[in-house]
Amino acid sequence: MSPKSISRNSSRNYRSELREQQALATRRRVLEAAAELFAADGYARTTMAKIAAAAGVSAETVQGMGPKAALMIAAVEDAAFGVTGDRSILDMDLGRTLKGIDDVDAAVEYLAAVQTDIHERTATLAMALTAGAGADPVLDRYVTDLTAGIGRQLRRVVDVFRDRGWVRTDVPYDEVVETAVVLAGVETFLRFTHRDGHSVDAFRGWLRRMVRETVCAP
Repeated sequence: MSPKSISRNSSRNYRSELREQQALATRRRVLEAAAELFAADGYARTTMAKIAAAAGVSAETVQGMGPKAALMIAAVEDAAFGVTGDRSILDMDLGRTLKGIDDVDAAVEYLAAVQTDIHERTATLAMALTAGAGADPVLDRYVTDLTAGIGRQLRRVVDVFRDRGWVRTDVPYDEVVETAVVLAGVETFLRFTHRDGHSVDAFRGWLRRMVRETVCAP
């Protein structure tokens, strides 16, 4: 291969990588703008044009990312974990960190902090998602799938605890998992903070105590 061919290939590769980086940055801006608007204005009142304006891109760019329901779904997943899709939580940084903790109290403390942080970022967006699901069948199906997916993720977490002998054994294992799902659910967070008026820090402490007392072995 001649030096000129190598130079042309390197230039093409550079331009391709640059376009990919620019596309990813644009997608992130659109999803962040969509999340903020959905949370503030609700699903019905948020239009593609508003999202485009907030993200500083053209309406065609936003429309190219799919219909509004697809943007809502991607915004929810991106806001929660920074990725989209049903990727195992144990393959993410937070899961790898959890698996590296060898003390039950430290592990519970870490989980309570992570879950509270996720809720703090996404609770109002979750309310918009639930409201939108009442009118959009695509979102309604997604909420059903999301609920099941959250259950699978939390089961993976509790499995880590069980494998280390940290889970109580005086009740059926499925009930232990379901307890963890209810305690860590966004509905519980919203009731505790938005409806009952407790602080986010208070929720974090409550969640830590409840998981330690109801999920973990004495």
